[in-house]
Amino acid sequence: MTNTEHAPHTLVNPDGLHDPTPFGYSHTAVVPAGTELVLVSGQYGSRPDGAVVSPDFTEQVDQAFRNIATALAAHDLTLAHVVQLRTYVVAHDVSKLGPIAAAVQANWGATPPTQTLLGVASLATPDVLFEVEAVAARP
Repeated sequence: MTNTEHAPHTLVNPDGLHDPTPFGYSHTAVVPAGTELVLVSGQYGSRPDGAVVSPDFTEQVDQAFRNIATALAAHDLTLAHVVQLRTYVVAHDVSKLGPIAAAVQANWGATPPTQTLLGVASLATPDVLFEVEAVAARP
């Protein structure tokens, strides 16, 4: 079992389940009682004016995670406080797992938060290919 302390929560990847970290997630997270949760709505690969940064999937993924960090900073939190991600991928296929896993590894290293990935037919506008929402825990 892998048990990683992560401010302020604990991530656990139990023995008997595959190692999810190469795929960019952990199996479970424990948030202590009394911890405040900050929920970040779905962020996509947008510039401050709302326009999509690029039609490129990888660029949208990277920008969406930067936008999560910006949203958390408004609450004096960082990506280290993220407990859970929910990712939405238009026309998902296996080729899209690599850019997502790479972005998660670049932002969380060997201790990624829990994550659920959903393949969807479309998102808010036709040019949005990826969206991510986050739950962060403040001690």
